Amino acid sequence: MDVTRNSVDTNAGPSEWFTGSVYIDAVATPSDSSRLSASSVHFTPGARTAWHTHPNGQTIYVTEGVGLAQRRDGPVEVIRPGDRVFFEPREEHWHGAAPTRFMTHLAMLEADDAGNNATWGDHVTDEEYGAAPLVAS
Repeated sequence: MDVTRNSVDTNAGPSEWFTGSVYIDAVATPSDSSRLSASSVHFTPGARTAWHTHPNGQTIYVTEGVGLAQRRDGPVEVIRPGDRVFFEPREEHWHGAAPTRFMTHLAMLEADDAGNNATWGDHVTDEEYGAAPLVAS
């Protein structure tokens, strides 16, 4: 057993990967015996990722708030606490908070053999984001 005391600061999500204010807390980082990484990601209202893919897929688990998720050419889905979303390997997608709600999720993924865990694309446009269904408060 290895207990790691929280000594990692919260990081702001880079503007190349996110629209709006996003804050990331590392939960698990890759090691010699595992390529798993996990983060608690906090989205302010309207904040979202850019379009992106993961070589080995990604699972997000919503812990609080109301969010949105979409795969390329699919419908925008409303996600709430307790919902799990799995994105297939190399499935282009985005996720983030609803327009008027905060959202936090755990993001879990595995890097590939070269250590890559994501390929980032274009930012989600306001038009794409605006295609989301109306979200009740």
